[in-house]
Amino acid sequence: MKQHEVINYLEFPARDLAATRRFFENVFNWRFEDYGPTYLAFFEPGLDGGFYQSEQAATVAGGSALTIFYSADLAATQASIEAAGGQITRPVFSFPGGRRFHFTEPSGNEFAVWSE
Repeated sequence: MKQHEVINYLEFPARDLAATRRFFENVFNWRFEDYGPTYLAFFEPGLDGGFYQSEQAATVAGGSALTIFYSADLAATQASIEAAGGQITRPVFSFPGGRRFHFTEPSGNEFAVWSE
């Protein structure tokens, strides 16, 4: 059931839709549906959304909001990201409440992963 005034959907740019799809399927087990040659929707990872064909990338330095994943095993998630072609852009660091790292996926979008 959709909830009133709750974040419902996120969209990200993607230079390479196929590589981005493979990355999120391999690392996070996301499921996708194609909506034509320039749009790829994901669903059931906790929040639905999509990737649209673009030469842009969502990065914090560029003013984008940062989407952060939770992991019960930070090292294992980092290893999966690197094995799938992700690039660690900010190594693991501590902050009040836990530790996290930042990474980019094959289309250059920046994300982070945190753990206690």
